[in-house]
Amino acid sequence: MNERIEEASHVDLLAAIVLALDVPLPATAADQAAYHRLLERCIGQVQSLVALMLAYGAGPWHFASVLRQRITGRPANYTPFEYRRDEVTS
Repeated sequence: MNERIEEASHVDLLAAIVLALDVPLPATAADQAAYHRLLERCIGQVQSLVALMLAYGAGPWHFASVLRQRITGRPANYTPFEYRRDEVTS
């Protein structure tokens, strides 16, 4: 595999991992448990796919694609925190 293509495939895998772990913070303390459950599921998806990639040696692009499919439609079942600039005090 060409060096540029191999580098691009690793960058794509890293981008998919970042996307998978980008879980919105909860808006309230009551939503902390739901947030942690969702985060744990996402971490588990990443861990299992990286372990499979290392064990079977399939290409990073394949695993990036599988990871994106697994996290698509992963709804936060809590109210996500929304940063509003007007709430910030100086």
